[in-house]
Amino acid sequence: MQRAWRACARALGHTVGVQVLVLADTHLHPGRARTLPDPVWQAASAADVVLHAGDVLTADLLDQLAELAPVHAVLGNNDVTLHDRLPETAELDLDGVHVAMIHDAGPRVGRPARMRRRFPEAQVVVYGHSHMPEDADVDGQLLFNPGSCTERRRAPQRTYGWLELSGGRIRAHRIVPVP
Repeated sequence: MQRAWRACARALGHTVGVQVLVLADTHLHPGRARTLPDPVWQAASAADVVLHAGDVLTADLLDQLAELAPVHAVLGNNDVTLHDRLPETAELDLDGVHVAMIHDAGPRVGRPARMRRRFPEAQVVVYGHSHMPEDADVDGQLLFNPGSCTERRRAPQRTYGWLELSGGRIRAHRIVPVP
């Protein structure tokens, strides 16, 4: 319903922005009954775009998400069957916001400078690998790791990310806990 409302508002010339679900490190193994938690599927249904920062493991998940919204994903270190489908990095424009994606942004020490050098024009750098959520504005570049909605590992809880982008600006960014 929200997506239909936003499409109608855009058709009338109103600025409504882009709602972005951000995932990483879902680690859904082929052949297992495991899936994304219901709140994540609900968020995917409300999103205009889904970004996945790697360690998807199975193309089935990308295909299921693509039934709900366009999906952009990058290759994770565990995505051995997706080498021919996913790039190592991606850069895209979402309603005037330059977004870059990479799976492994390297060690925490020096990460902001490394990401600035690698993606100098990016307003947002989405990454994964660590399962540790991060939402940090560093000198005007948002470093955003959604954590993992399926495997918290050392993180306090399972999480995903949400971005609201409009007119070349980041309107909102948050890490969302998964109950």
